Amino acid sequence: MLAPSPHSPAPSKLSTRVEAKAAADAEARLAVHEIATAGGVRASQALRDLKGKVMSELYDHVGGRITDSSLSEADLNDYVRTELSEVVSTQQVPLTASERDRLIDEVMDDVLGLGPIQRYINDPSVTEVMVNRADQVYIERHGQLFPTETTFTSEEQLRRVIDRIVSRVGRRIDESSPLVDARLSDGSRVNAIIPPLAVNGSSLTIRKFSREALSVKRLIELGTLNPEMTELLRACVQARMNIIVSGGTGTGKTTLLNVLSSFIPHNERIVTIEDAVELQLQQDHVVRLESRPPNIEGTGAITIRDLVRNSLRMRPDRIVVGEVRGGETLDMLQAMNTGHDGSLSTVHANSPRDAIARLETLVLMAGMDLPLRAIREQVSSAVNLIVHLTRLRDGTRRVTHVTEVQGMEGDMVTLQDAFLFDYSAGLDANGRFLGRPIPTGVRPRFTERFAELGIQISPSIFGQHYGRV
Repeated sequence: MLAPSPHSPAPSKLSTRVEAKAAADAEARLAVHEIATAGGVRASQALRDLKGKVMSELYDHVGGRITDSSLSEADLNDYVRTELSEVVSTQQVPLTASERDRLIDEVMDDVLGLGPIQRYINDPSVTEVMVNRADQVYIERHGQLFPTETTFTSEEQLRRVIDRIVSRVGRRIDESSPLVDARLSDGSRVNAIIPPLAVNGSSLTIRKFSREALSVKRLIELGTLNPEMTELLRACVQARMNIIVSGGTGTGKTTLLNVLSSFIPHNERIVTIEDAVELQLQQDHVVRLESRPPNIEGTGAITIRDLVRNSLRMRPDRIVVGEVRGGETLDMLQAMNTGHDGSLSTVHANSPRDAIARLETLVLMAGMDLPLRAIREQVSSAVNLIVHLTRLRDGTRRVTHVTEVQGMEGDMVTLQDAFLFDYSAGLDANGRFLGRPIPTGVRPRFTERFAELGIQISPSIFGQHYGRV
């Protein structure tokens, strides 16, 4: 190769810029090639590098406006998307229209959404999202759990998503307070727990809130209820009977509570009390109360029990407690026994008998030194009906018991089933239970109350023909 002549002209600034642009274009083409190499390690790394660069430039453009509380959520999304589109258009990497849209959507999810799990939040078929750690995400779809290939890039990205969720509802999570219950803007329930309590890394669980309240008709179509049971429950709510919905985690207790509350007449004043607002009542005259955790100094907490006590001074026709899980149970039972009949609530239990035992235990948590018989008398006189839900092996949620609380017999609370789920029908070819709730043939004692109030029900509900009530 010939050496350059000493008389050769020095490279001009223009040629230097041209060479630099050519080098940048070559690097961009290499990045495009890597991104287009589906499944390759270099492809994912190149995509992460590009996303990181875009996000860095986006933050330089928008600054602190992302946390500007004066902007509505829709305006903030429009503003950030506009700025992001400009940032992406300035990149040296040529992208197809679909790649560009995907990049913008993913960056938007990282900046304003919930990162890689935002797609599951947007998917109506997904009912729950469970992040065990940054590299392990499960979802629930149609009552069944499925692993996903979705991962967070790091523990820090997962922590940013958790912080974004809890800060929007005025709560906090840090090493001094490493667990929190919160909710998304659509009402979805969120639980987050971080190290040192979460040993393998931060964990995030999101139970999605249905965008539309399930109606009675829809629950009948799903097999959760049947028409006869629905007619009985409607009459019980209209007759102002106190009803407890029991069941395990994720069995649909809140959904059924929503349906039962839809039977309440529209001319009654309803007070709802919850840890995190989930109930979707259709009536107009509703006061919604929500508990509050302690602040950073450890003070200012407002418990469910405080709200139950306060609700008694709000002239309610009905008190609906999202779930009883502590000493508020005693106050709720006393309210049921002192003129606030027609109240509704849920409790975690594995059967109607267990629900009674759990209510007794929760009353003891109120700190009152009450004898067990006195507690049982309170429970038996306050609660009229227990509706029990079970999530079956096929993932469906069914009402398996409708049980009347008849009173005390000796030292025991006596129960009588009006409906029981028939497991003997077996499974179909898809593994779905063919059984349904069937009447036991025993007429509940509370039907006498229906006659007094002029509420009519079909004689065939209980499987016997007594004539119209």
